Amino acid sequence: MYEPIRSKSVHSTMADTPSDFPHRTREEELDIQLAGHLAALLAVTDELRALTPSADLDAAATRLAEQVTRLRGGRTPARTAQTAGRRPAALHERAHALAGRALVVAASRADTAAAILAAERMDAHTAAAELTTAG
Repeated sequence: MYEPIRSKSVHSTMADTPSDFPHRTREEELDIQLAGHLAALLAVTDELRALTPSADLDAAATRLAEQVTRLRGGRTPARTAQTAGRRPAALHERAHALAGRALVVAASRADTAAAILAAERMDAHTAAAELTTAG
C-alpha cells in the first residue's frame, strides 16, 4: 500500500553529523565580550583625552589598551581620537555605562584585574561627570 522510507530522516542525520564550524567555550565568549566593552571604553577615553588632556586619562588609556591586548591574545586595539562635537559630560556618561558593562562581564568571568580597572573607571567618570555638570 505505502512505499517504505528508503533514507533516514533529515532530523536524525543532522543530529549525528559533527558541525562544520568551531564552537567557542563560555570563557572564550566572555573574553570576546569583555575585550569589546573595554575597547569601546578605550575609544571614549581617547575622545576625552583629545578634548580635555589629563594624566589620569593617559594612564587609564594605557591600562585599558593593555587589558584589551591581553584579552585579544596580543592583538593591539585600534586607537582613535575623533571628537564629533560631543560634550565631555555626555562622554563621561557613556564611559561610565561602558565601564559598568565591562565590570559585569569581568566579574562573571572572575577577571580581577579587569574588574578593578572597570570599577576605577566608573568612579573616575562619575566624579568627572559631576564636575562638568556642576561647572
